[in-house]
Amino acid sequence: MSIEAELRNVIGPMVGDRVYPDTAPADVGLPFVIYQQIGGQPLNFLAGVPDKENGRFQVVVWSDDREQANQLLRDIRASLCVAPLQAVVMTGVNALLEPETGLRGAQQDFSIWFAV
Repeated sequence: MSIEAELRNVIGPMVGDRVYPDTAPADVGLPFVIYQQIGGQPLNFLAGVPDKENGRFQVVVWSDDREQANQLLRDIRASLCVAPLQAVVMTGVNALLEPETGLRGAQQDFSIWFAV
């Protein structure tokens, strides 16, 4: 299973499967989550190809309520940091406000090792 599928499997049940890479559809219900890979720790071997890869993933929860966005991100963090993903938290929570829509966001970065 791909890392993207794993992220959707872990996060999806918390937001009615409204989990999207990069951006969400314009008419999506609330709350929803977007994620994207924003880097990672490369592995360099002298011989062979590694069977693991590291990705730094940014997860953003969007809601119309600050408390709900923050609580959902805490729940997501708790689920990502245990098996099967065993993510490592890379940043504190960043609060977001989308001025045109009034949506409230909560964002955090995670480091995840996964099979390739």
